[in-house]
Amino acid sequence: MTRRIKIQPTTTYQFLQVFNGILELTDKELEILSLFIDNSDTVNLCSSETKKKVAKKLDIDNSNTLNIYVKRLKDKNAILKTKDGYKVSKLLERNQQVIIEINS
Repeated sequence: MTRRIKIQPTTTYQFLQVFNGILELTDKELEILSLFIDNSDTVNLCSSETKKKVAKKLDIDNSNTLNIYVKRLKDKNAILKTKDGYKVSKLLERNQQVIIEINS
């Protein structure tokens, strides 16, 4: 018997929460990753411009403070290093809905 569950998250944060059982991100890491995704408009997810935007939203004075979180996100495979900087993991590429299949 197969059971399908459709999840339609309305925010990037909610979308990331669906996969957090696999990634094991902290609440702060989820928040920061969702802000990186929502504020990135370049090939590099963690560009200096994006870090400035995210730091401002989080009331962080120095955007380089986010480098600690970038390393954690990379170590947990939420983001991947590329020749151009960083990109979001394939698993976390935003789709309209998530379908979970449970086979018993």
